[in-house]
Amino acid sequence: MSEDIIIGIDLAKNVFQLHGARRDGRVLFRKKLTRAQFKAFCEGHPKCLIAMEACSTSHYWARELQAMGHDVRLVPPLYVKPFVKRNKNDAADAEAITEAALRPSMSFVAPKSADQQAATMMMRTRDQLLEQRTATVNALRGHLAEFGLIAPVGIKNVAKLRSILADTPDIPTLVTEMAKLHFDRIDRLSSEIEALTAKINNHCRESDTAKRLRSMPGIGPIAAMVIEAFAPDMTHFEKGRDFAAWLGLVPKQHSSGGKTRLGQTSKMGQRDIRRVLITGAMSRIAGHARQSSRAEPWLQDKLDRKPKMVAAIALANKMARQIWAMISKEEKYQPRKIAA
Repeated sequence: MSEDIIIGIDLAKNVFQLHGARRDGRVLFRKKLTRAQFKAFCEGHPKCLIAMEACSTSHYWARELQAMGHDVRLVPPLYVKPFVKRNKNDAADAEAITEAALRPSMSFVAPKSADQQAATMMMRTRDQLLEQRTATVNALRGHLAEFGLIAPVGIKNVAKLRSILADTPDIPTLVTEMAKLHFDRIDRLSSEIEALTAKINNHCRESDTAKRLRSMPGIGPIAAMVIEAFAPDMTHFEKGRDFAAWLGLVPKQHSSGGKTRLGQTSKMGQRDIRRVLITGAMSRIAGHARQSSRAEPWLQDKLDRKPKMVAAIALANKMARQIWAMISKEEKYQPRKIAA
């Protein structure tokens, strides 16, 4: 492998911009290649370091280039932007990617496997179907409210809305026909969501990682699947705090002049895992409220002094650190015993 050469690539659908340079910054070439030319060029080029922005297609190309023997690094787009000089164009972006990848302190994105990307596609598809069903239900409620037909919010009340429409006389035929289109679409979306949920449950029953994650309170099949699909290899994090920070479950800093200022949650991380952890934390807090029981001392202290959402984010941060330990050590969740 040629350790002295690095190629920065600005990816696109059909046209790829390449910037080849040496480690000392000397430019070797600038090329604009089509998709077919790009693959042929990489196959014939001596093995070297290749850098790309982490984007939707970068993981596919990372797998392809690694199979050719190249060393591939994916740079977060946010970290590339400071290296773009003046005007933005494909050639400047490729050069900036090269510059960013050469920084010793740069953080890189771990390439995803094809199976991992397939799992993320399934979870995103389920979320999309849920959004479409919610939008359809809300549209139907809004339309029928114009005719005085009212039902409570929620998918569970669609059947009630259907019966109200059927029992109401003097409704125009066109309204009934349009409502039927909405009801049919809601039923179709619900069946597709149920099919995906069943597939997720089956996977969680077979996956050792999912079984381990589900042993933690607040983590169900959906959350376990999201964590397994979107989280990188835990060896990329030195400790659990790094994983929690990667999820954006830490305060945003505005420190200056030696004075530390911590603000709201940074949210600068993987939003899917962060969302399910906060949802799981809220469910744990709600469980204590339903059972009229006190939570563990540190969490109860947060609930007594802070808003519920602040306590939930603190609990989600702790859950993230525990998940890192569980996966890294291949152990199930072990609750800490509270002294009487």
